[in-house]
Amino acid sequence: MTSLFQILMLLIDVAWFIMIAHIIMSWLINFQVLNLRQPLVSQIWYGLNRLLEPVYGRIRQFLPDTGGLDLAPLIALLGLYALRIILANNAALFF
Repeated sequence: MTSLFQILMLLIDVAWFIMIAHIIMSWLINFQVLNLRQPLVSQIWYGLNRLLEPVYGRIRQFLPDTGGLDLAPLIALLGLYALRIILANNAALFF
């Protein structure tokens, strides 16, 4: 059961890293540090969007309209962090 706990924590860590990469990349694109006309940047950006948009889309359904401010990534990160805390506090069940 320890292996299951470690695998779940690894999956949460990978999802956390992917979301952080998407958030930082969106800032760099909006501040015109990265250009979407570059093929590698474009492929990474669209790949991350395809991975995360289903998650963000579900969260956006429940959030109020905030104009240009997108809070879905923040809510998703908080949800992942809460899930990590819940798993860590209940780790005794896995051992």
